[in-house]
This record gives sequence, C-alpha cells and structure tokens, in this order.
Amino acid sequence: MTATYLITTNVGKVRLKIGDTDVSPASDAVFTDEELEYYLSLYSNNINLAAADALEAWAAKYTASPDSEKIGDYSYTQKNVDKMLSLATKLREAVAGTPYLTWAEFDLSGVEE
Repeated sequence: MTATYLITTNVGKVRLKIGDTDVSPASDAVFTDEELEYYLSLYSNNINLAAADALEAWAAKYTASPDSEKIGDYSYTQKNVDKMLSLATKLREAVAGTPYLTWAEFDLSGVEE
C-alpha cells in the first residue's frame, strides 16, 4: 500500500484535484496509489474522470454518517458529501464539454473524390 504525491505523475494530478495530498505518513492518504491508478485505467488516464470516480467513492464513505448533529445549543451540519459530488459533476462536465476531435485534426488528403 503506497501513497505518493508527485505532481508530475497522473496519480499526483488526481490527488491534487480531489484534495488527497496529505500522504505523509501514507496512512493519512484517503487513497493508495494503486486505487488511483485503477481509476485512471478505467478512463485511459483521463485525470478528470478518474478524479470524479475517486470523489464519488470518497463521498460514499461519508453517507453512513449523519449529515447534522445537535447537542444542546451546539449544532453541526456537514456538507462534505454535497461538495464532493458537486465537484465530481463539474469534472465530468468539463470532460463532456471537450471535443474529442476538432475539424483541424481530420486528414482528408488521402481521400479520393
């Protein structure tokens, strides 16, 4: 179980996007490098889609916990899950809005009329 944070790697870039940058000691990291590499492998190393999956998995851990708590005059409301899912949605939308190819990339020079 390794957890590294090198911004020059795709794993490091995913960690940066999801905020899982505290890897010293490795037990402080939410995800192992292997788990983030798995998400990257699902999407051909697309950092945004891998980060969105990781955020959704991280948010799933919190769903078993109560969203709010009140003890006497003290109350606490947790919005972590909503924020994580919102960021995951934004990352997926950023990918959906990026064209796969542009017209300038087509090479029609070998096409006969």
